[in-house]
Amino acid sequence: MKLKFLGIAVLVMIFSCKTEETEVSKKSEEKLTQFVNPFIGTDGPGNTYPGATTPYGMVQLSPDIGVGGWDRIAGYFYQDSIITGFSHMHLTGTGAGDLYDILVMPTNSKFSERIPENNHKPFSKFNHDQEEASPGYYSVQLLDYDIKAELTATPRTGIQRFTFPEDSLSQIHVDLGYALNWDRPTETHIKVVNDSVIEGYRKSTGWAKDQRVYFVMKFSKAFQDFEILENGEKISAKEITAENTKIILNYKTTSEEQIVVKTGVSSANIEGAYASLETEAPDFNFDNYRKEANETWEKELQKIKIETPNSEQKSIFYTMMYQSMLAPTLLSDPNGNYKGANDSIENANGFDRYDTFSLWDTFRAAHPLYTIIQQERVPDFIKSMLAHYKETGLLPVWSMQGNETNMMLGYHSVPVIVDAYFKGFDFDAKLAYEACKASAMTNTREIDVFAEKGYVPAEDKEGDWSVSKTLEYAYDDWCIAMFAKDLGREDDYRYFLERSGFWKNTYDPKTSFFRAKDENGDFIPGFNSKEYSDYFSESNAWQYYWFVPQDIPGLIEITGGQERFTQKLDSMFSFNPAKDDKLPIFSTGMIGQYAHGNEPSHHVAYLYDYLGKPSETQKLVRQILTEQYKNEPNGHCGNEDCGQMSSWYIFSSMGFYPVNPAQGTYMLGAPLFESAEINFPDGKKFSIKTSNFAEENQFVTKVKLNGKDLDRAYITHKEIVEGGELLFEMSSEPFDKVLKTPKPNKIY
Repeated sequence: MKLKFLGIAVLVMIFSCKTEETEVSKKSEEKLTQFVNPFIGTDGPGNTYPGATTPYGMVQLSPDIGVGGWDRIAGYFYQDSIITGFSHMHLTGTGAGDLYDILVMPTNSKFSERIPENNHKPFSKFNHDQEEASPGYYSVQLLDYDIKAELTATPRTGIQRFTFPEDSLSQIHVDLGYALNWDRPTETHIKVVNDSVIEGYRKSTGWAKDQRVYFVMKFSKAFQDFEILENGEKISAKEITAENTKIILNYKTTSEEQIVVKTGVSSANIEGAYASLETEAPDFNFDNYRKEANETWEKELQKIKIETPNSEQKSIFYTMMYQSMLAPTLLSDPNGNYKGANDSIENANGFDRYDTFSLWDTFRAAHPLYTIIQQERVPDFIKSMLAHYKETGLLPVWSMQGNETNMMLGYHSVPVIVDAYFKGFDFDAKLAYEACKASAMTNTREIDVFAEKGYVPAEDKEGDWSVSKTLEYAYDDWCIAMFAKDLGREDDYRYFLERSGFWKNTYDPKTSFFRAKDENGDFIPGFNSKEYSDYFSESNAWQYYWFVPQDIPGLIEITGGQERFTQKLDSMFSFNPAKDDKLPIFSTGMIGQYAHGNEPSHHVAYLYDYLGKPSETQKLVRQILTEQYKNEPNGHCGNEDCGQMSSWYIFSSMGFYPVNPAQGTYMLGAPLFESAEINFPDGKKFSIKTSNFAEENQFVTKVKLNGKDLDRAYITHKEIVEGGELLFEMSSEPFDKVLKTPKPNKIY
């Protein structure tokens, strides 16, 4: 009997071990791309697109509703029911209505209705039950034509596969005159090379004034004939150059016949577009391109692995990972050529040139995240900014498609460059410092006035933003001061350090707010802290009060000390807008006066760490993570903004966040997941683990770094990239303790 029971016990152990091995094997084989939901943010204020792209790719091939408006800034809006075609370039989560280049639409004789809302373009109804999106892939059934459209991409090519029904007049429309929102074509060109190749370009203007996309389009089936149109009128030619051009390719198709269309693009010339096709999409195997795109995304998502029993949270996390990698975007073609910000054709020698730098948004968390999970790309991001400097004499402010839009404020290339410099990334530091200093000494955007007077005086104009400019210029100057100090430039260090303290010059002790001043240094009368006036950029005085990331202790002191600062911070999250308050479109995700839908608020919940009240940070961050992000189309509380909104989630859900994005430190919160693991290119791993993990245990009683109790409220970038383990001991009860915080005027 003993032997019998022993045998049973051994079998149970073996079975148990095999079961555990199977579970481990399942987890290791689990595809993370399956958790990505590209529809998050396509409804509500998110302004994302669901189409096919690769990480930081030049092509964003996505469906266009074809109707303009704020909700359709990214071309698509989940609440709509028609599709007007598929264009090759889109912005992710912005408020800028540009791009929508090279619209392609398959049609046939089954449907010919036109409507004025989309400027009488061909369209089809669709429904979400017959629509699918995953990383690198999108498909939809065009119901009125019974055509299935599938999209995938490589970095510089878009590949479309259309499955047609039987029809004697199946068509593929390529519309270069199509425009939406701010975009308008200035010159377009179409040339029929042969019966399966067309080429051309689309030059346009809008928010970015000089946009150029050269393309080559190849078809897996030769077209029978074609029609070229100028301003909607047919012309007899194989080649045309005009403002508004279009070509219609005619086919006879059998039932379930598939035609693949592949389009290579370049911002420089036709030769670059051919190079894109030849190097990235040499054949018509759609399924292989889809597989390669998915595998590329999988490799990127594997850089952070999380463990959580909550499948919704897992989908949100990996979708945020995905959305954090949709910008910046490639600008140079395989030959290295690109349209420069000086409107000339430039060459990126030895690096990939990127653009779409939404820096007012992304300097806060997206670029610090890239220094962790995009270490191979960060040098090229910086070199791209320096190329922009060499082309224009200034660093980019908000650049796209080889243009400076000068949208928003600050010179926030500076913290991105300074952060990358201190984290040891390889680029020309001497040139980088020269560029940072030049951008801070320009006579544009009131920077010279700021340097002379110590603040930006208010002007009676829309978009004045004088208070916001003063605060943001001061922060960027602090970054330059730290850069100068490390390079041994003592005079510059003292000069820019002084300028970094100019934030104090707009502080009003009577109201305890930063306020606008006139030319004479007098505060502008009629102040209302909740008012969204032109003196603040997309914010009010409450939301901008906390933007002194270079000197939080100084901000605490000027407010009146720890107790007074705590009271004010508490009020930030409890002073709710009144029912009759007029909130602008960007004030979303509100908790009191905190607006998570817009970037100036993003670091504020972490300021309790500086007050010895980390439990308040932990509580608020958990609230934002769980209430403001959803696994649904209306899943973003504001514009996603080129990766910033998603990067906030990635950092915060792991338990830390860069309050000062250029200091090399991350303030601690509390992890949302049971564990997470960051994998680095050199094979090192940084693990974030929890003990006593449970949904109700949102507070932290102790943090250990590599087995030792942490006596500070932050960890450093160096500690993360060296690999190791960060352990959070969780509790259902708040536990507050005064911990060390980063010292001002020090890079860690």
